[in-house]
Amino acid sequence: MQQQILTRNKHQFIILNLIGWAGYCLSGYLGAFYWDKPMNYYWVLFIDSVFGLMISFLLRPIYRLVWNSSSFARIITVILAAYICSLIWVVPHNLFYWEFYKHGFRPEKWTGYFWGVLNIYYIFICWSCLYFGIKFYQGMQEASQRALKASALAHEAQLKMLRYQLNPHFLFNTLNAISTLILEKQTERANEMVSRLSNFLRYSLDNDPMQKVSLEQEITTLKLYLGIEKVRFEDRLEIDLVIETEAEKALIPSLILQPLVENSIKYAIAKSEAGGIISLHARVFANELLLELKDNGPGVELVDGKLPAGRGVGVRNTKERLNELYNDKHSFTISNTKPQGLQINIRLPFEV
Repeated sequence: MQQQILTRNKHQFIILNLIGWAGYCLSGYLGAFYWDKPMNYYWVLFIDSVFGLMISFLLRPIYRLVWNSSSFARIITVILAAYICSLIWVVPHNLFYWEFYKHGFRPEKWTGYFWGVLNIYYIFICWSCLYFGIKFYQGMQEASQRALKASALAHEAQLKMLRYQLNPHFLFNTLNAISTLILEKQTERANEMVSRLSNFLRYSLDNDPMQKVSLEQEITTLKLYLGIEKVRFEDRLEIDLVIETEAEKALIPSLILQPLVENSIKYAIAKSEAGGIISLHARVFANELLLELKDNGPGVELVDGKLPAGRGVGVRNTKERLNELYNDKHSFTISNTKPQGLQINIRLPFEV
């Protein structure tokens, strides 16, 4: 419970802000003690700290609004916001200073109420620098954690892919198909199957899952996998690939499509005597890569737009990888199609 409180940004801000102003008050107390100030001066320091704490809470929503703005906009905002807060703080500061410490002394002109604003302005500038410094540090920590998690998910996906590829059942079906082709003296086709299996396994072994590859390269590897599965299902498996020329150049995370296609084969093709169609369409629109993968299988009853527990482990892994790699700059949606089938739509930033 304590760890959860400390990891929430709102609670972190409150705790650090309280500690900061308590430290400001304590340092003032130490200085007053050293210079042997009277007791009423300590009350002035305490009230100053309370007002500073209250006013500093006004800065946080302002700084959050400009957090994603340019550096110039952030600097201008800090200069203006800190100065306005200084003006708000200096009036009660002077009132209490004159009332409790100077025994009712008042300035001759109203401008005297703003005396010392530059000193207070310096305090809020320091507060602002600390705020942005901590925010930048937290952002770097979150980015580092996302990168580490993405790396772990990518390697997990690679291990799952290798486990599937080296599954005895998978190898048995593939080798049995090759053996049949040899017995039927279809040596050219058998040799093609061996080459596809070899290239497919080599790709999964040599490929770095953290590196992005072009969609064209990923499609080439996907065709090797589909070519192997097509021998297994023969005419029961139909493939429809529509990839725009511009989309072929787009960079995507490696090993991102195979788990999705594998899911369609497992639940849409393998369970249907008539087989089915798996289609993949890719295009570029508004500087984004749009991927649409669908099958004409029986579909599935979705729970809040997600696959039910125990279904589509590869799909969930892919979704988590994309979330860690792109954060909120992507979308991943699953839906049922009419009259039947399952459709996955992925939107990624267009990178070349």
